Amino acid sequence: MDYRTFDPNTSVPDAIVVKLYTSGDKIRGYVRKIADPAANDTIFPGEEMEPAKAFQLAASHSEGEAPIYVELVEGVEWDPSWGEILR
Repeated sequence: MDYRTFDPNTSVPDAIVVKLYTSGDKIRGYVRKIADPAANDTIFPGEEMEPAKAFQLAASHSEGEAPIYVELVEGVEWDPSWGEILR
């Protein structure tokens, strides 16, 4: 699956964002749906999860239509086994 690099200035409402960060010595993530600027984003679910699970959840919520963005924080580097990230 192809993903896009998250940029808050170009991301669109209803897009899905997978945020990956470090927690201890592991990479964890959570998934959210970008809301209209007048509302709050929706987070699914609230707990952290492994990257593969986060991407699986993102794909199910995008329903093959909404773009999926990836936000890498805290020194996380992209792992090609997750898919292809478009810059």
